[in-house]
Amino acid sequence: MYQQRRLLTPFLLYAFLIILVVIFLIPIVFIAATSLKSNSELVSNSWLTLPKHYNWQNYLNAWTQIKPYFMNSLIISLVKVPIGIVVEALAAYALTRMAIKRSNLIFAFFLVGMMVPMQATLVPLNIILSRLHLTNTYLGIMIIYIGFGVPFGILILRGFFRTIPTALDEAAVIDGCGDWMKFIKIILPLSLPALATLMILDFISTWNEFVLAQIFITDDSMRTVTTGLLSFQGEHNTDYTLLNAGVMISVIPQLIIYLIFQKYFVSGMAGSVKG
Repeated sequence: MYQQRRLLTPFLLYAFLIILVVIFLIPIVFIAATSLKSNSELVSNSWLTLPKHYNWQNYLNAWTQIKPYFMNSLIISLVKVPIGIVVEALAAYALTRMAIKRSNLIFAFFLVGMMVPMQATLVPLNIILSRLHLTNTYLGIMIIYIGFGVPFGILILRGFFRTIPTALDEAAVIDGCGDWMKFIKIILPLSLPALATLMILDFISTWNEFVLAQIFITDDSMRTVTTGLLSFQGEHNTDYTLLNAGVMISVIPQLIIYLIFQKYFVSGMAGSVKG
């Protein structure tokens, strides 16, 4: 009986995981299939059917339309994410490796930023950006993104930094290293899993952000890819084939970032939680 239970448990677990994979894949398959259909085929056939003729022209047309928005998102993400991670790493280092009074209280203050509803900040942020003439600019939206991302980044990196033995700091001091050199030569190299994890999460969050970009970027030439996808929606109808092709194109950068850093992902999250 015990042997049967040992065999049954992994079987049920794998069956459950397969069901979850199928559930998550259904929307992706639907979007991919719709992106390859013509409008007439989409209207005449069920959404469950695969395209009879693969219309790859949809991707070319969609790319032509969303290319400016795609490039805006790419610029914002590639600049904001590294800068944000550097700021978060410096703050986490100060809270964990430097003799700062009431560091736990300061850390709790940062965490309050995760509890404040984003909607409650929209009006004051709009007033501040307008007075500083930062509306419809890369700098303005990146400052907002960094501000909202700092609490979570500090939470992840602080937890990982605390798992690094302090004996390494003492050895570095003996070798003549100051705080800056300890940060660069010891903490950062040992924290690659956490940094890679944060890189993935922060890039995906920045790339997919919609509400702030929709409110603080009103100039069509400055829109991000998430708000730019609305260009496929007209006053009376929506071009669903091009819209789904645009969605598939917008996923590519996120997939590339994940594939580059995914080997560090699990260990980075585990170390952050443990710390």
